Amino acid sequence: MPDDGLIATLTLRRGALARVGLERVALVEAVAELGSISAAAKRLGLSYKGAWDVVQALNNLFDTPLIEAAPGGRSGGAAVVTPRGRAVVTAFRRVQTELDAALAKLDSALGGEPAHDLFWSLGMKTSARNALRGVVTEITPGAVSGEVTLTLADGVAITAVLTRRSIEDLELAVGRPAIALIKASFIVLATGGPLRTSARNQIPGAVAWREDGAVNTEVGLDIGGGKTLVATVTLESAQALDLKPGDAVTALVKAPHVILAVE
Repeated sequence: MPDDGLIATLTLRRGALARVGLERVALVEAVAELGSISAAAKRLGLSYKGAWDVVQALNNLFDTPLIEAAPGGRSGGAAVVTPRGRAVVTAFRRVQTELDAALAKLDSALGGEPAHDLFWSLGMKTSARNALRGVVTEITPGAVSGEVTLTLADGVAITAVLTRRSIEDLELAVGRPAIALIKASFIVLATGGPLRTSARNQIPGAVAWREDGAVNTEVGLDIGGGKTLVATVTLESAQALDLKPGDAVTALVKAPHVILAVE
């Protein structure tokens, strides 16, 4: 007979987008124990790419990296869980323990009432490949639209163009945390320089990894501060640029292509 008892699944969120659930915490714990993303992925039954994507997402969504990968990057190498990462795991497990105790009492009090009729998941998912947490550091208002600059890390910032109404509705102000959403296909990659382009955002970085498909190529860029940008370009373009890990690349992103979200 299946166990119909109420089960609590804890998900920590920063606003509506930065979600940290049991699966992600388990990966951080495994990396802390094994010292390797590859070994942690194998233990948890994940692909290496899937595990690396989780690491990238976590590092992008927190103010400081949770996991630092040693040279070798996506292709291998050691990995270390930072003090910030350990603190997140400790906090998660502590809250989970208290939640389990509370839900045990609630399950008894429900008296057989179907749990799925009483609770709904309020989580939000986004199709944007890049979700990066930052802090609003500048707002330039205009009659119809305005520019909002988000600092992602020391020396790394991105500017979005939003309507005046959107800026007001989101209650954006200097010092407020926000998340920048950018589709991978909206990012243009360029090598060499200096560049003269109409793109408002020119973010320097280094190729962390490259994954070729039959038609398109996915390129991960280390932009500093533990943050990673992922761009999707055609395979032909990637070959023409001869992109290799370690190569200096500039990511070009038009300001209107940056979406901001807040809690």
